[in-house]
Amino acid sequence: MLMSPEKTPQTMKPATAAKKLGILLTAAPAEFQEGTVTRAELNTLLESPPEWLVQLRLNGPHPREVMARKLGVSISGLARAGVTDALTTAEIQALLQAPPEWLVAERATQAEVRAENRRVKDVKLGKAAAAAERDAE
Repeated sequence: MLMSPEKTPQTMKPATAAKKLGILLTAAPAEFQEGTVTRAELNTLLESPPEWLVQLRLNGPHPREVMARKLGVSISGLARAGVTDALTTAEIQALLQAPPEWLVAERATQAEVRAENRRVKDVKLGKAAAAAERDAE
């Protein structure tokens, strides 16, 4: 009888795990940054996050994707504004309370993009509904 070899757990680099957790890798503890993370460990971190992860998600510093979402702009908008450093939650709140010109402009741009995406989606839905109606006849 052939014995199948034990399956090795799927692992990921710390950068991949940090992205899946929505945190900035450089702000994570050294043991997280230096090791590999198994799928089971990632699931445990997601299901019952340790205090360092809770605090990092609450207070930052945050990765670009999270900063952009919290500010209501695109990642490209952050780049156009020259925002290269990770921001903390307090810094993001300060920007939202007294928005600089670039933030106002980028939020307007993002609103236009969302409106256009909605319009395109509605057109596609309208065409699909019309086609379904024709097929039903």
